[in-house]
Amino acid sequence: MRKELYVFVDDRPVPVVIRNYTEQDIEQMIAIQQESFPPPFPSELWWQPEQLREHVRRFPEGALCAEANGRLIGSMTALRVGSDQLKGTHSWADITDQGYIRNHEPDGETLYVVDICVIPSFRKAGIGKWLMQTMYEVVVHLKCHRLLGGGRMPGYHRHAHEATAEQYVQQVVAGVWKDPVITFLLRCGRIPVGVADHYLEDEESCNYGVLMEWRNPFVK
Repeated sequence: MRKELYVFVDDRPVPVVIRNYTEQDIEQMIAIQQESFPPPFPSELWWQPEQLREHVRRFPEGALCAEANGRLIGSMTALRVGSDQLKGTHSWADITDQGYIRNHEPDGETLYVVDICVIPSFRKAGIGKWLMQTMYEVVVHLKCHRLLGGGRMPGYHRHAHEATAEQYVQQVVAGVWKDPVITFLLRCGRIPVGVADHYLEDEESCNYGVLMEWRNPFVK
């Protein structure tokens, strides 16, 4: 997969390519996370080379990156999972195999988001939304039923004393409260379908994750 487009940085059009990343991109893929999540963010939580190799080998269609001026500026990764894997509750670590996606099911009906990341200097250029849109196209191309993923809800810690996680999401959707991640996903066309406790270790989200989906309009 390869698509070319323009984004605007400081009102200046910049050509960008969205394509599948390969093993040759591993060093730059790690650099994206190093720049996006600098210390004191734990370096062991950045992508590891073997994780990226698993993505490329097991499901290259779900391994996307954005490139500008020969440099990777963002990435998005997904795997396919079946309905049995989604029964009950799950954590990010469980559903993504700690990011190694060795549980990828080639015929899984759900395309599950593992990660999306954009370097700070391009975050206002719409790269994240273009990566998401491209992953929707993967959903359609592979005839999956939907895209699903758990997002952080970093504003929740400010309201945890007055609302459950579910109520917090409802208030954000209603426009009463604001949350940068939930709002971004809403703007990308995602719809909340549930909240998962102990989804990831994240103090701001009180360890919750909001599950949001995009349904394939061509599959009934």
